[in-house]
Amino acid sequence: MFFLAYNILSILLLVPVFLFNIYRAIRLCWPLAVAERFGHVPRKLLSTIAGRSVIWLHAVSVGEVIAARPLLKSLRSRYPGHALVVTCTTETGKSTAAGFSEVDLCLYFPFDFLPSVRTLLAAVRPRIIIIMETEIWPNFCREAARMSIPLVLANGRISDRSFPRSLKFAWFFRPALRCFSSICMQSETGRERIAAIGADPGIIQVSGNLKNDIPARQVSEEERKQLRSRYGIPAEACVLTAGSTRDGEEPFVMSAYRELSAEIGDLFLVLVPRHPVRAGEISALLDGVGLHYQRRTAHRDGQLQQSGDVLLVDTVGEMMNLYALSDLAYVGGSLVPFGGHNLLEPASVGVPSIFGPHMENFREIEALILQYGAGIQIHNPAELAATWRTLITSAELRRILGQNGLKVLRDNGGATERHMAVISGYL
Repeated sequence: MFFLAYNILSILLLVPVFLFNIYRAIRLCWPLAVAERFGHVPRKLLSTIAGRSVIWLHAVSVGEVIAARPLLKSLRSRYPGHALVVTCTTETGKSTAAGFSEVDLCLYFPFDFLPSVRTLLAAVRPRIIIIMETEIWPNFCREAARMSIPLVLANGRISDRSFPRSLKFAWFFRPALRCFSSICMQSETGRERIAAIGADPGIIQVSGNLKNDIPARQVSEEERKQLRSRYGIPAEACVLTAGSTRDGEEPFVMSAYRELSAEIGDLFLVLVPRHPVRAGEISALLDGVGLHYQRRTAHRDGQLQQSGDVLLVDTVGEMMNLYALSDLAYVGGSLVPFGGHNLLEPASVGVPSIFGPHMENFREIEALILQYGAGIQIHNPAELAATWRTLITSAELRRILGQNGLKVLRDNGGATERHMAVISGYL
């Protein structure tokens, strides 16, 4: 009865969803990809996976794609003859996944209309489907189960903010959750929450957070110099990278940077908005406060910039290089209520991070960073400049926090192998 009602509603929503997709694509400068979102993939693309067993991994956007990288590497290593297909909902996620050497084919995830789902499943014919975190679509899950395709939820999590809402709509999630073969949650809290929403407790296990399996490495001075030379950043500057900033955060970052630049020489800011399409808006803000900047897309590799300048990154896929060349990081989405971003990215290259109070989507990682002393949490925008100042003026404190960040990664890995133990059972 649920699926009948859901599909009747899907038909009624077909036109609004289609129009919204067009609006979003135009606003964000994404390709329309109408045929692909309705499940139709050109034969030329499908030829890249022809004749091989397919492992299909779905990751909504950039964060999930990056979190899936250790798993993709392990799948490629263990199953070299299989084709790895990654689907994403966003263009930025798809672009990021397309840059991974492990991936054979990147596609847009289809709308959850029954014909779209059936068409794409029939075209790809996966041996197994792995869904990152909690991207649960009823028709997709049901059709996979109907076709006897094992469905594995990987790196599952339910945030503090979303749990009450998910519990209220348990009637919606329960039928889809019952289609899964295995569910791997990040934590015991996640296991309890997804069971409360309606998953079969017998198929749930705690497998840890794949984001903890980002490779940790100490960046050498030579590599840091080479990266700075490539991006035209002064070799001796103290580089502050504000990564994955969200709407409303950039003015705080700019204000703190202007204050510090006026009293401390040799500073350089790298500003990386979560969504590059906002670069025009951020350019206007930089103009308004009188900060000299250059967009990454207009910058030639090796073109030297000056201390006190700003590099505005309007590309995707460069975040880890930018953290690696930095002295300090501010991790965005945390001074405004967006739930934060992954603190382990700067930690994995020995760079200390500053972050705000809004870390609802990364509570376990937040706790680890604070427990190990690998970063500093601030409570309001006014504290950003003062905290940056403390770290800028103490190379020893930066070194200690950076080493603690590397230790977080060394001590808390292993999620990939625990996930692989589950996935291998179906391959």
